[in-house]
Amino acid sequence: MSVPPSSEPVRFAYWVPNVSGGLVTSRIEQRTDWGYDYNRELAVLAENSGFDYALSQVRYMASYGAEYQHESTSFSLALLLATERLKVIAAVHPGLWHPGVLAKLGATADHLSGGRFAVNVVSGWFKGEFTALGEPWLEHDERYRRSEEFIRALRSIWTEDHAELAGDFYRIRDFSLKPKPLGSPGRPHPEIFQGGNSTAARAMAGRVSDWYFSNGRDFDGVTEQLGDIAAAAKLAGRPAPRFGLNGFLIARDTEAEAREVLREIVAKADTEAVHGFGAAVRQAGQSTADGRGMWQDSSFEDLVQYNDGFRTGLIGTPEQIAERIVAYKRLGVDLFLLGFLHYLEEVEYFGRRVLPLVRELEAQTPAEPDPAAAALA
Repeated sequence: MSVPPSSEPVRFAYWVPNVSGGLVTSRIEQRTDWGYDYNRELAVLAENSGFDYALSQVRYMASYGAEYQHESTSFSLALLLATERLKVIAAVHPGLWHPGVLAKLGATADHLSGGRFAVNVVSGWFKGEFTALGEPWLEHDERYRRSEEFIRALRSIWTEDHAELAGDFYRIRDFSLKPKPLGSPGRPHPEIFQGGNSTAARAMAGRVSDWYFSNGRDFDGVTEQLGDIAAAAKLAGRPAPRFGLNGFLIARDTEAEAREVLREIVAKADTEAVHGFGAAVRQAGQSTADGRGMWQDSSFEDLVQYNDGFRTGLIGTPEQIAERIVAYKRLGVDLFLLGFLHYLEEVEYFGRRVLPLVRELEAQTPAEPDPAAAALA
């Protein structure tokens, strides 16, 4: 099933570096800081550089190069209050959050920010966080079943006066939330994002989510996922969710410079941390019924950027990167979730050098998907 490209401009988000260690598990210099002062400056710069969203990461304890971390919902609210237009997506774990409690927090954050709060529902890959807190660690597909109930409960509480849900994981009985989040045309409640590459994740996205986040993928991988999600949405009788793609962006004045940065990142990888992360997350794909899931086929190099961001191929000159972004858009990608090595410098460079080229190419993009886009893979 093909997915027509959106007529809207492609949007951009960035990974908020609210955990220590940067966005690559490498000993290369990363001029990025996990503290609030740095992130407040970055958020203002990002919204002035053309970014639409920021995604706050969620980790609750030290792991694989992330020794320290700020909690995602409170950090997201702080960034919302520091900006004027940027939408901030807070990542949360069902099982560690109750949907009614999050719904209340989200409604307040939405009012305080003028309708810019969003949530990313993370089904969970880090077993140690759950067991350390005494919470049960569910089998892979059960985690997605719980997440689907969580989203259904969240949407019901945000939009109905007397929310009811009799589920396997959550019971909601005549619950009324006041005030509700701010509604607007096309946005009846805060946007609900989700991630996950597995069959269960794709089916869940088709049934309940507003946005689907993919790990880094090439053109063939994106096309496959878009088709699966569209088919699941059709079965559910609803429009397909919009599609976001993870990518680690290295833009330099020459392709040779950009490739050298990538080479150095991988050469200076924290080998122990990368292998530890790989051992922890590969079970996410291998534990599925069909063996298809996040990180299941990731190489060592892929795992140095812990969401397979190198695979998307946003590495080269501004012109090369802009062409690749627009080629992905032609396939149906609506948003790019970007990571950077040196955030302040590279976000500014992206806004000044790359984004104008993207907008120029978008204006020239034909209305139908371009089969020749695959030639750029």
